[in-house]
Amino acid sequence: MYSIDDYDYELPEAMIAQVPAEKRDHSRLLHLNLTTGETSHHRFADIIDMLSPSDLLVVNDTKVIPARLFGKKATGGKIELLIVNYPEAASNAAEGRFACECLIRASKAPKPGTALDFGPDLSAVVKDFQNNKFLVEFQAKTALENILERQGEVPLPPYIRRPGRESDRRSYQTVYAIRKGAVAAPTAGFHFTESLLDELRQKGIEIAAITLHVSYGTFMPVREKDIRNHRMHSESYCISEDTASAVNRAKQEGRRIVAVGTTSVRTLEYASDDTGLIHPHSGSCDLFIYPGYRFKTVDAMLTNFHLPRSTLLMLVSAFAGREHIFAAYQEAIRHRYRFYSYGDAMLIDDNKFEASL
Repeated sequence: MYSIDDYDYELPEAMIAQVPAEKRDHSRLLHLNLTTGETSHHRFADIIDMLSPSDLLVVNDTKVIPARLFGKKATGGKIELLIVNYPEAASNAAEGRFACECLIRASKAPKPGTALDFGPDLSAVVKDFQNNKFLVEFQAKTALENILERQGEVPLPPYIRRPGRESDRRSYQTVYAIRKGAVAAPTAGFHFTESLLDELRQKGIEIAAITLHVSYGTFMPVREKDIRNHRMHSESYCISEDTASAVNRAKQEGRRIVAVGTTSVRTLEYASDDTGLIHPHSGSCDLFIYPGYRFKTVDAMLTNFHLPRSTLLMLVSAFAGREHIFAAYQEAIRHRYRFYSYGDAMLIDDNKFEASL
C-alpha cells in the first residue's frame, strides 16, 4: 500500500486525450461505488440525475494564466520559461520589476547572471538556481499580467504532445474560472457548462467555490520508494466566509459535500477540523493524502483519470480504496475512456446507478 510500485499501471498512449471533448458535457462519466467497487457507464450530462437536491457541490475557481514564455539568451540560444509562482510574483511586483520562480528549458541551462530577452517589453536576468527552479528577475515596460496575456501561452501538461493552440486559452479552463494564478487546471471541472450548472441550481443543488492555485508540482512524479517519505508541493489557497458557512451548514444538516476535483478535496480536508467543519482562511496547502487518511469533510468526489505513480492517484485510492480504483481504471481502459486532463470523468460516491450507455 505504501510502495510507489503499488500505484503503477499501463495505459495505451492512444487513450491519453490530446484535445478536449467537442462539447464539455458530452464526455463520458464512469461511476464508482466507493463501498462495493461496482461501476457503471454514463455521459457527463447525466450528473444532473446522479446528484441529489440536498448536495453541496464545491468547485475550484482558480484560473490558469498563460505562464509559458518563449525568448532567447544573449548568445541567441532559444529558451522556454514557465513562471510557477505567479500569485506571489504579481503581488510583489513594483515599478516594472518582479522576481519569479521559473522552470527553464534550453539546450544548455542558463547560469546565474545570464540575460534573457522576450521582446521589446520584457527582459530578465537569471539570479539563482535552487530546488530545481530558477529565480528570474524581470524588467517590464507594462504590467506582468498584460505581458502574459499578449505573449504567453497556456502551459499544457507534458503528456499533451502537440503545439499549443489559441483555443486552449478557453478549453484548458473551467467555465467558472475567475481567480488568476494557476499554471495547471483543476481538470475535473472541465466537463461543466454554464447551462448544466444552471440546471443543477434549479434542481436545488448548492454550489460553492474555493480557490487553490494549482502549481506545476501536480505533474511531478513521486520519486520515493516509500510514498510516506514524499514531501508534497505547496499551493496557495483561499476559502471565503461564504464557502466555509455553506460547507459547515451542509455538514451540520447531514448533507453531502461533493468535491469537484482533487484540488477541492485537498483544500477542504486541509482546512477542516476533526469534526469536518472548516474555517475561512488563506494560506499554503501542502496536504498529501494517501491510503490510510481519514476523510473528515468530503463525502463524494468528481475527478478525472490520473497518471500512474502520481499523488492524485494516491488521493483517489485513499478515498475509494486502491483495489476499487485500479479495478475501475482497468474497466475504463477496456471501454476506451479518454485519460488525463482533457479526458473523461469519474464520480465516486455511495450511490448505485444503472448504466446509461
